[in-house]
Amino acid sequence: MSADPVDHTPHVLDGIVNAIAVVGRTVVVGGSFSEVSDAARKVVVARDNLFAFDLPTGRILAAFAPMVPGPVYGLAAGDGGTVYVGGEFWSVNNARARGLAQVRLSDGAVVPGFAPDLVGGSVSTLARQGRSLYVGGDFTGPRQALARLDATTGAADPGFAIRPGGPLTPKVKVHALALARGRLLVDGSFTTLDGQSRPQLGLIDVTGPVARVAPWRTAAYAQKCAETFPSYVRGLDFSPDGSYFVVVTTGGPRGGICDTAARFETFAKGSAIRPTWVNATGGDSLYAVAVTGAAVYVGGHQRWLNNPQGRDSAGPGAVARPGIGAIHPSTGMALGWNPTRERGIGVKAFSAQPTGLLVGSDTTRLGREYHARIGMFPLP
Repeated sequence: MSADPVDHTPHVLDGIVNAIAVVGRTVVVGGSFSEVSDAARKVVVARDNLFAFDLPTGRILAAFAPMVPGPVYGLAAGDGGTVYVGGEFWSVNNARARGLAQVRLSDGAVVPGFAPDLVGGSVSTLARQGRSLYVGGDFTGPRQALARLDATTGAADPGFAIRPGGPLTPKVKVHALALARGRLLVDGSFTTLDGQSRPQLGLIDVTGPVARVAPWRTAAYAQKCAETFPSYVRGLDFSPDGSYFVVVTTGGPRGGICDTAARFETFAKGSAIRPTWVNATGGDSLYAVAVTGAAVYVGGHQRWLNNPQGRDSAGPGAVARPGIGAIHPSTGMALGWNPTRERGIGVKAFSAQPTGLLVGSDTTRLGREYHARIGMFPLP
């Protein structure tokens, strides 16, 4: 990607961006915010935690202004010009929608036929493939923390009953999901999937009518980081061909697998699979990752990459990559790309597109320019 962001993206004027989904040429942005503006900062409009803009021009969609009275954490593209919205809310447009809804881009209205029966918690992440919508969070029904729903009706699929268990936190929670080549990648505050040991990370075979835990296990995330981070695996993404994936973590400056990006091979088999490579920040959290094939983009509030010996300091070989960076997918070493961003809490969302890399965060400086909470690095 170019290190110079495009000039036409709008600005989110408060709060934080947690999720990005692209539907055709429309970018849907979710988070916790109340106002957005055009790129020139001349027109300000109210938006309740969700808005959309045209990818090529940055024009904010005026007709898309659904009322979502709570944070949005997950988004997924739907059919027919719609988007699935997940988060911590009880309604959309004053109609009952507990943590999950399907919304039309044309007018912001809720699609009435989609009626999931989620109870007992919120939605953190979404992934859709064909007629199936995979949902993760800390809800308790119709499944615990992880469910596969009919993408049209919202009904729970009886062929998917994988249960995350052995929680590291008071309530088991799925943080992130990704899909590729018949595998569902899932991470969260669990230590088991369907009773099988899978500390914080696992793969589920979804090629057949009945989902099964894949024979893939790593002990990398079984170790403790800081006591304040009993569960510390966060973002994940598959390579474009699905042959490998990269996982990013928080956890504190203890070394090991805490505060790192790590590559794993999707179709490896075994009970003690080791990462192909690990790139450490030296004590700063990473929350988001996007794998494009040419690069692995990582974001958080990190100061460095290539820093395995750092302990909130720059160790031997460390390179400065404030807030955002890129890693070579084969070597695991930082690439020279270094646009910088204001660190803040960190990058919470990436979306890699044929025209560039969309970045969502809580800060206003991206690539040394003002781009409030949303921006895009173009592909030259």
